[in-house]
Amino acid sequence: MFTELAGAHAGELNEALGRIGFRRSQSVAYRPSCIECQACVSVRVVASRFEANATQRKLTRRNADVEITACKPWTTEEQYDLLRRYLAARHPGGGMAEMDEYDFADMVEQTPVTTYIIEYREPSHNGLPGKLIGACLTDRQSDGLSMVYSFYDPESARGGLGTLIILDHIQRARANRLPYVYLGYWVKGSARMQYKTKFRPIERLAPSGWRPLEVDDNEVGLPPMPGGLKFPKI
Repeated sequence: MFTELAGAHAGELNEALGRIGFRRSQSVAYRPSCIECQACVSVRVVASRFEANATQRKLTRRNADVEITACKPWTTEEQYDLLRRYLAARHPGGGMAEMDEYDFADMVEQTPVTTYIIEYREPSHNGLPGKLIGACLTDRQSDGLSMVYSFYDPESARGGLGTLIILDHIQRARANRLPYVYLGYWVKGSARMQYKTKFRPIERLAPSGWRPLEVDDNEVGLPPMPGGLKFPKI
């Protein structure tokens, strides 16, 4: 199910549709609508009440030197090269594997809403920007941040870059008093999507509205959630 996002109220329409499970791709909002399947569930982190676990706190401290910049939605060769390496390593047979430079530019630049591409870099040296190790295409909405698509260096020695990107978005949402970070769709039992349940509290979109997503730690192998998190300045 999809509709075009166009006109003076495209942003408002995108936000309204996002609250009922739609996702944006360029100037289109879409939602899976399969007759006999409802496995794709929209999920969002309640940023205002988020508490990091010990592993997430350690990851944040270890990567406190990463330089993060919110850029205008304009693509670069460096971003595209990083995307190609990420797709080849993590999603070699996926639907985006054949994306060329023009497809990538369309994905980032063809947006009718307030959008940023957030870059994550190694520390600068001698006045020169450090190596690009991660990026995320992000929409800003009145009730939160919607992570449209993120990618990162699959060979980085840092590790946990995907988690770092989500933690940064939670911090950004809280700093701007935005209550939610939208993570897209989650499918129960999908190993590739279980990482989303590590950011709690997390909500799912049910027929009756947004409800807490109950996760069995023993089932998915997640650690308990102790204490709060103090974010470093980034």
